[in-house]
Amino acid sequence: MKNELEYHSRILREHFGISAGFKQYIVALAGNPNVGKSTVFNALTGLHQHTGNWPGKTVDNAQGTFSHDNQSFLMVDLPGTYSLLAHTVEEQIARDFICFGRPDAALVVVDATCLERNLNLALQVMEITPNVIVCVNLIDEARKKNIYVNSSLLEKELGVPVVVTAARTGEGLNNLKETLYKVASGAHISRPRQIMYSPQVEEAIAKLVPQISRIIDHQLNPRWVALRLLDGDRTFIESISRHINIETGQEVSEVAFQ
Repeated sequence: MKNELEYHSRILREHFGISAGFKQYIVALAGNPNVGKSTVFNALTGLHQHTGNWPGKTVDNAQGTFSHDNQSFLMVDLPGTYSLLAHTVEEQIARDFICFGRPDAALVVVDATCLERNLNLALQVMEITPNVIVCVNLIDEARKKNIYVNSSLLEKELGVPVVVTAARTGEGLNNLKETLYKVASGAHISRPRQIMYSPQVEEAIAKLVPQISRIIDHQLNPRWVALRLLDGDRTFIESISRHINIETGQEVSEVAFQ
């Protein structure tokens, strides 16, 4: 256990430029551009934040801390993206941190006025990790447009906690902190809705998952890895080689291109 924690700390430090404190929960903050993600970040972390660049990249890396119920959190503000399919540097950074940084919770901010467009990213994150909280932000703007969000029904449909906020005014932030605490600590166990694809894709996934599970053990969701291999995502295989180990990356490559 100690060696695993030391290895994880080294990955965070060397590959992501992040040094978490002892027993500090790590939260990945994701979202489309213009959903109020930075407002949520600022509202939670206040002046306890600093910025730099992601190692080897010219993309801003913002980190901040906050406490709740005597527990410290380190929030990492990921680049705003519409997808995690790694077509851009920003998407690759967000994907790799959620995969290999192994945050204790992933907070996905969506705009209450255009949920349909924003939920695509949330569903992608849910395929990587079950420790997801969906923050439906800008609820004050939704009210002005007579838009009602049934958060309880949305939570039931997604299978992960949904918290409604208006970060600019502080509405819902205490509930958000409490939910982050429950998910990060393991007090709340989510069961995200699994997206079912066409019969042909599901058959291919079923063939790949046993081989992938043998290679990567518990380090990644084997179903999600299978989907990326079916996409032919070579950048993902390169990331596996960098963040897990070269041998595993080579073996996954062999599975992918058999």
